[in-house]
Amino acid sequence: MTTGQAEGALVTAPTAAARRRITVRGVVQGVGFRPFVHTLATELGLTGHVTNTGEGVVAEVEGAPAALARFGERISGEAPPLAVVETVDGQDIAVAGDAGFCILPSRAHGPSRTLVAPDAATCEACLAELTDPADRRHRHPFLSCTHCGPRFTIVTAVPYDRALTTMDRFPMCPRCAREYADPRDRRFHAQPIACHDCGPRLRLLTADPEDRSRPPRPAPGTDPVADTRRLLADGAIVAVKGLGGYHLVCDASDDTAVALLRHRKARGDKPFALMARHLADVEHLVRVGAEERALLTGPVRPIVLLRRTPRPAPAPGAPTLSDAVAPGSPDLGVMLPYTPLHHLLLGLPGDPPGPRLLVMTSGNVAGEPIVTDDDEAVRRLAHLADAWLTHDRPIRIPCDDSVVRISDGEPLFVRRSRGYAPFPVPLPVPVRPALATGGDLKNVLCLAEGHRAWLSAHIGDMDDLATQLAFERAEAHLETVTGVRPQLLATDRHPGYRSGRWAQSHTDGRPLVRVQHHHAHIAAAMAEHGLRDGRPVIGVAFDGTGYGDDHAVWGGEILLADYDGYRRFGQLAYVPLPGGDTTVRRPYRMALAHLRAAGIDWAEDLPPVVACPPDERPLLARQLERHLNCVPTSSMGRLFDAVSSLAGVCHHAGYEAQAAVALEAAALAAGEDHGPGYAFALRAGPAGPRAADLVADPAPVLTAVVGDVRAGTAVPLIAARFHTAVADLVRRGCALARERTGLTTVALTGGVFANTLLAEATARLLREDGFAVLRHRRVPPNDGGLALGQIVVAARTAGAAVR
Repeated sequence: MTTGQAEGALVTAPTAAARRRITVRGVVQGVGFRPFVHTLATELGLTGHVTNTGEGVVAEVEGAPAALARFGERISGEAPPLAVVETVDGQDIAVAGDAGFCILPSRAHGPSRTLVAPDAATCEACLAELTDPADRRHRHPFLSCTHCGPRFTIVTAVPYDRALTTMDRFPMCPRCAREYADPRDRRFHAQPIACHDCGPRLRLLTADPEDRSRPPRPAPGTDPVADTRRLLADGAIVAVKGLGGYHLVCDASDDTAVALLRHRKARGDKPFALMARHLADVEHLVRVGAEERALLTGPVRPIVLLRRTPRPAPAPGAPTLSDAVAPGSPDLGVMLPYTPLHHLLLGLPGDPPGPRLLVMTSGNVAGEPIVTDDDEAVRRLAHLADAWLTHDRPIRIPCDDSVVRISDGEPLFVRRSRGYAPFPVPLPVPVRPALATGGDLKNVLCLAEGHRAWLSAHIGDMDDLATQLAFERAEAHLETVTGVRPQLLATDRHPGYRSGRWAQSHTDGRPLVRVQHHHAHIAAAMAEHGLRDGRPVIGVAFDGTGYGDDHAVWGGEILLADYDGYRRFGQLAYVPLPGGDTTVRRPYRMALAHLRAAGIDWAEDLPPVVACPPDERPLLARQLERHLNCVPTSSMGRLFDAVSSLAGVCHHAGYEAQAAVALEAAALAAGEDHGPGYAFALRAGPAGPRAADLVADPAPVLTAVVGDVRAGTAVPLIAARFHTAVADLVRRGCALARERTGLTTVALTGGVFANTLLAEATARLLREDGFAVLRHRRVPPNDGGLALGQIVVAARTAGAAVR
């Protein structure tokens, strides 16, 4: 006891300080994570620093052990809204005795292993500022904060800092700089921070109505947004620069404007997407459930496919919709504003009246990628647009709007792009660094390493040079933001695919694995559901086109598959595909081919016979008889085309799957009771190493459809009965596969299963029979998800899986 200390008193020594280095991986850059760490550490009385690195966010924190423990608990549980924390790793290090806590400049040394955040819709706090006349960012078209705004589309390199984005050309004004440096501010280290004084500038250009070949001129007005709203109200078509590219925009209630846009874009009857000011502006037109509402109003705000109301009642004060927006479609593709500029275009409270529903379609020539460059937009969209609302913030990488629908209460992607790319899909089997090039339609590429696969944004159809160049830029950008340097390439087996030719010419000594199309589809479904090694499934792959092992066009397949390989258990019977793409565009030709294969005469009372021009009919008959330019196909997609024409629904397809979409729309009108269904005949397949065990013959279905057509049966009933027949075929085929193999898991994949009427009915029947059913939830069932399956199959085939 020291001198003067009271007898019996207890002395508590101060707790020794400790220090930990904590590495947080996931989506933790560009989402306000460093400011969050700063605030949390300060609140807990900790000292140290935090920085961005290629590995993620790295923090060194020092203080009482109890405070360090609380810091470790809260860093993942209380992360910012856009953050996704995958792992938090910590290690004890030597105490440094820091005086406070600070944010250090980012460190870019070493390979990137962090995740760049997708672009995010305007948050409520920013929207409040946008509409507040007293706020200094009132009506600022580029307002954002740590919780919203551009991310993926402006990133040029990682780690994510302003200097490595396309915002680097806009020096912050003093007021923005103060907000950026203030830990108490919502824009603390928000990289896209800007205001009217220092941010990007809008500019409106107008075409010369007398001579559209002349360069557009700057509009004379002082408010580009107000002038654009007036142009739209007057029936103009305006190219508007968005987050990931240009949109072509017009008033969706203006029949003349919508028809003009459809004509200029040579779009046929393909539906346009809509942007509504408020959800209430479309609720009289479509059915909106809780799941759809959450997608529409959440931080991504994709285009959501909503089922149309059969007989929409006019709502008082509700905007009207031109019939030319989505003719013949059972759905409307709807999205809500996701940038400040969109909100301004649709009007803030107190603005003069303007369009409340806008057609918002990709700014491109049909078949080409979305335009992002300003000079290119003026040049390539000159024959499409009357004006251009542009700005001077560059778009680093194109990113089309995502398209999603709700099926069985879960999201089903039609296109996975803005708001989701480049967020990775977890892999159930680790792979070494690899690149998959996808297919030639709806191209999406994929990079993968370890347990992550990064899919690019939607690139498009690889049938023109512009899309192929966009593919190369997307691949280079994705390598930059992921840090993956591929050691293995994967592509489709089709010898004519441009994506395959690109892979072949870019191997640079790396192995190239060619993956069968439908095996890749099934593997994608398996991977996104986390199936591991040694768990084969019954894969039902129904689509339009896939190169088969026997050089035929497959597309109605039941495969017994795992990641290592597959066996063809079932197939739709082969019929000739006369003329390839010509027949895809003219479903009546496919109907006539199927009728001939089924032994049904081309009688004049059948719709496809009438639809076929008289001079074409004998030529087609000779072509089929002599097998001239007739590749055999087992495609379920082509069978949908045939039945659509046979029922009199669609004889000419102006866009992919139009005939099938129209047939689904007809079936939806049939109601629940549609009488007896049709049935496929099942027979044993021919002997041979590439032959299926089971062949489904559509002849009885076609005979029944012809009988109903001749009996005057309502088209919706025919369409519904055909859907029932296809669902029943899957049920019977899977039951036989289970009898012979014992397999109890079924994967439904391929573009045909984007048809929710068919997919939901099929899944319901399979579940009733005790099957576990895998449906796509993370990637599209169409070729937009193909690259994910290619990655996992190639890794296994090449023996490149990390053991």
